[in-house]
Amino acid sequence: MNIMTQPSAEPEIQSAPRTGAQLVVDTLDALGVKCVFGYPGGAIMPVYDAIAHGKTRHILVRHEQAAAFAADSFGRLTGRAGVCLATSGPGATNLITGIANAYLDSVPMVAITGQVPQAMMGTDAFQETDIFGMTMPIVKHSTIVRDPADIPVALAEAFAIAESGRPGPVLVDLPKDVQQAVCENPAKWRGQADVLQAPSPAAIAEAERLIAGSTKPLFYLGGGVARDNASGMVRRIVEESGIPAVATLQGLGVLPPEHPAMLGMLGMHGHRAANMAVQESDLLIVVGARFDDRATGKLAAFAPHASVVHIDVDAAELGKLRHAHAAVCGNLKASLAAIDFQKGDIDAWTRSTAANRVEHAPRYDAPGNGIYAPAMLKTLSERVGDDFVAACDVGQHQMWVAQHCRFSRPQAHLTSGGLGAMGYGLPAAIGAKLAEPDSHVFAICGDGGFQMNIQELATLRRYGIPVKILLLDNAMLGLVRQWQELFFAGNYSEVDLSDNPDFVEVANAFGIEAFSIERREEVDDAIDRLIEARGPILAHVRIDPEENVWPLVPPGASNAEMMEKRR
Repeated sequence: MNIMTQPSAEPEIQSAPRTGAQLVVDTLDALGVKCVFGYPGGAIMPVYDAIAHGKTRHILVRHEQAAAFAADSFGRLTGRAGVCLATSGPGATNLITGIANAYLDSVPMVAITGQVPQAMMGTDAFQETDIFGMTMPIVKHSTIVRDPADIPVALAEAFAIAESGRPGPVLVDLPKDVQQAVCENPAKWRGQADVLQAPSPAAIAEAERLIAGSTKPLFYLGGGVARDNASGMVRRIVEESGIPAVATLQGLGVLPPEHPAMLGMLGMHGHRAANMAVQESDLLIVVGARFDDRATGKLAAFAPHASVVHIDVDAAELGKLRHAHAAVCGNLKASLAAIDFQKGDIDAWTRSTAANRVEHAPRYDAPGNGIYAPAMLKTLSERVGDDFVAACDVGQHQMWVAQHCRFSRPQAHLTSGGLGAMGYGLPAAIGAKLAEPDSHVFAICGDGGFQMNIQELATLRRYGIPVKILLLDNAMLGLVRQWQELFFAGNYSEVDLSDNPDFVEVANAFGIEAFSIERREEVDDAIDRLIEARGPILAHVRIDPEENVWPLVPPGASNAEMMEKRR
């Protein structure tokens, strides 16, 4: 039996003569694209001339990298490809970090770039770069459109490829002469669906045999669960089987932290109970995860007693880093539905993991009067509830969000996982709020990453996008400083950000409401003010520059060798 993914609808394009640029806009409208994020320039100007007359909303960002990050978060939340638009040369190259981010985190995206006219390609023309070649290692597919008649098919196929199977970014490069040329009979896309083979019966049978014979089974949940929208099914299976679970950074929210089976995040900054369970387990049931080095630590010492049932849509991941005793390839929902999770006697195991979870639960009784970021983040997420969405930058605060925030679903946790790109938080929050206007969307940033895309405060102001910004300011590149403290003999090289601007004044200059706090007794009122704000708002929170993220698995060490804070 084959499993057919849902094909995108065939775009209905006007039959009257249209320019290539008009066909771009017509096709986006026909495919139901609600908004695109972009920045104009010479080689994409014909599309911008046409987009003013289309139905698709355009959001003018202030840097092309922000367009890609906003499209990324839009794709994570909706499951539909987010769209970013840029001109040739520097416009296109500024998209590259965001495209790489989507590729490494398996996010559906369509990046549309202008290109110099075909007659000038290869001549080192003004603002010419080979964006097709530059992005080849970081896209799922790419194309240069040579004929305006091919535009509807090229774009429809781009969306189908980006959204099917293991999602990812697709690049469509449009030479300027193709945008300007007139076409009377555009090609029609026939809507061929992506075909996924059903999981192998032999692999299913072996998975069931391993599960039934295990006394210490453990679910290992990754970002693929979110991409396949399989969280509800996974929760039901966990609850019916009673098998405990851990999650990767991208898998957080598949089970909320209060779920009795959820032991927390595994890996370098994972929860001790989660890492202990992995190391003691005799069977890992890996669902939509790829054995990333930040999750496994020293791979040779990772889960040394465990057999592996690996369930993934991408056959390339099965056995790539860890031998899979049962390699189940296919759509996650179909694969999970095919497996009978009939387990053996695991009562002693579940009692042990539950006891470790209680014994090693995080503590929030930090001494002093300063603001303890983990406690504030936990309180904020719990007070907002199921509507909480966090678009997180990269650094110490990213790990605190992962360790301490409550997420009701994995799509609510937006973070740059595989690439670890600073500057992600604010533009990602913009994309998230436009994707889900009724959710409480927070950009949670550090003072380093925030300044990498600080110009997007202007985007918030222009469109009145009510994103709430929680800026944790330790006047440091905190995670780099922590590593320099622990592994480089305290040689604090180029991490001092004590000359930061007054962030409240900066926000005010952009027309954004802002306030600052630094004492613990101010936290509750600050959270209330953030939640109740009707427009964009920034809370500048000063925290201790010497506070570290714990636990920590040292580089090159096993996950069993966690370092912890001395109290």
